[in-house]
Amino acid sequence: MTRTRHIVHGRANTSGNRAYSARTPSLTSVGFRTTSGITIANTTAAETMVMIREPRPGGAGAGSGVSRSSSGVGAMVCYRFRTMKMLTAAIVAWLAASAAAGQNSAGTNPIVVFDTAKGAIEIEVDPVHAPLTAANFLKYVDGKFYDGGTINRAVRPDNTTRHDVEIQVIQFQMDRARRGEQFPPVPLERTNATGLTHVNGALSMARAGPDTATASFSIVIGDQPEMDFGGKRNPDGQGFAVFGRVVKGMDVVKAIQSSPTGQRGAYGSETLDPPIAIVKAYRR
Repeated sequence: MTRTRHIVHGRANTSGNRAYSARTPSLTSVGFRTTSGITIANTTAAETMVMIREPRPGGAGAGSGVSRSSSGVGAMVCYRFRTMKMLTAAIVAWLAASAAAGQNSAGTNPIVVFDTAKGAIEIEVDPVHAPLTAANFLKYVDGKFYDGGTINRAVRPDNTTRHDVEIQVIQFQMDRARRGEQFPPVPLERTNATGLTHVNGALSMARAGPDTATASFSIVIGDQPEMDFGGKRNPDGQGFAVFGRVVKGMDVVKAIQSSPTGQRGAYGSETLDPPIAIVKAYRR
């Protein structure tokens, strides 16, 4: 790290950066720059500013512990984190996303393969538009958390438990035996911030409240706009985070969706019975 003076009273004097701020305990006024282009400094005793150079407009979506403001597309965006824990998690994810971007300097996004009992599904992860969610997902892939997991839910018109706002998805779960090793929840990156929406083949993080997603995710079958920000699928209207898409194997996705479901699992009539085994997941 090298000392820097790039933040003055909460404003960046270098174009092309975005500013992120967080309430923190009293700290000494000092700034540091990492080799990944993240500048961290506090401008007052109660506020820490974090600037991250992003390759294009987008960046992190706000969650229940994060507020977001912007003066327009491509303008400086300011995030205010309510807790230092959320800021730390965000910085770790941004660093991981930055490393991933560096590894993919040729412009290609990471490709992950899920070998299932029904066949292989290849997915492209998007760390540029959804850096926090992509980095979180890749941690689970690289840590082999999905190996031995299951696809335990298939939602379709003939078995849905909700008829007010219907969707079509299949849902993936990590290995149950490793639940005690899960990483902290990732902040919600809303579709109105990332520009990634729930179109056919999209990857979408499952969640309860905002900022609660961990490892479970879904693949969308058909366009599902009610899962986007402002949609009605989740009562809070915040939508779900999209972080990639299927590039090969949608026939496998549809075969899984049409598999038998029953009443014995957590999702009622949407529960796959038996669940579809995930043999392994890995980067290609």
